[in-house]
Amino acid sequence: MRNIFLFIARFSNLLFFLLLQVLALSMLFRYNKFHQAAYMNAANEVTGKFFLRYNNIETYFSLRKENDQLRTQNADLLNKLATNFSAPDSNMQVVQDTFRLQEQEQYRKFLFLPARVIGNAVNEQNNFITLHRGSNQGVAINMAVVGASGIIGKVVDVSPNMSVVMSLLHRKNSVVALLKKGSGFGEVVWDGKDPRYVSLNNIPRTVKVAKGDTVITSPYSDIFPPGQIVGFVEEVVDDKATSSYNIKVKTGTDFFSVQHAFVVKNLQKAEMDSLLNRIKRD
Repeated sequence: MRNIFLFIARFSNLLFFLLLQVLALSMLFRYNKFHQAAYMNAANEVTGKFFLRYNNIETYFSLRKENDQLRTQNADLLNKLATNFSAPDSNMQVVQDTFRLQEQEQYRKFLFLPARVIGNAVNEQNNFITLHRGSNQGVAINMAVVGASGIIGKVVDVSPNMSVVMSLLHRKNSVVALLKKGSGFGEVVWDGKDPRYVSLNNIPRTVKVAKGDTVITSPYSDIFPPGQIVGFVEEVVDDKATSSYNIKVKTGTDFFSVQHAFVVKNLQKAEMDSLLNRIKRD
């Protein structure tokens, strides 16, 4: 307390001057319209800049929550696509109509589960991706993994809360695909060189191919949903030895920056496998 009084006594003149200055400025801005307007403009500009910086900081720290919400919403939209349902054929006439969600779910074939990428490699010959979603969250081996821009790979190992994905950029990975505008089927493989490109091989010469054409997954795959983007034609090479095309494809997924994915569960795969195994036994 003694130090406070000593401070006031030592700087009394300065403190008195500052008090009068504040009083004078207050009277100036209160009773003078021009100065009042100038003060309000300056105060609003300073306050606006402060709140803008605060909002930018708050937005940055809320990005993870917003990304989680977007992944959930995207998964819901993907799960409602007609291509993810497969009803048995019948002899009755098909009539376009609405039906209850419970009836719709019994014909569902593919279910999309959102997942976050926590590990990724692109510079090896055999690359893997780690997802923060495992068996406790519905993931199993051989499930497809896709992204917002294209396919990513397939699950090869699972723990309770994590899973490992064999990336499309893996020398032993292959995907049956076709050209979206044509009927040519081929095999997508990676040569282990440029992570931006894969190869679509064995496309017959009778199929018309042009740069920019879209390459999609085959409807005959039991892992990937049909019509998922693999990439886009970059270059067409004529393989004279096999009378077919070897096509250089730019991947739809940017493997350098992939952060989010969807694990795709084929709900009809068990029935399909059971039927095939029964035929093999017979």
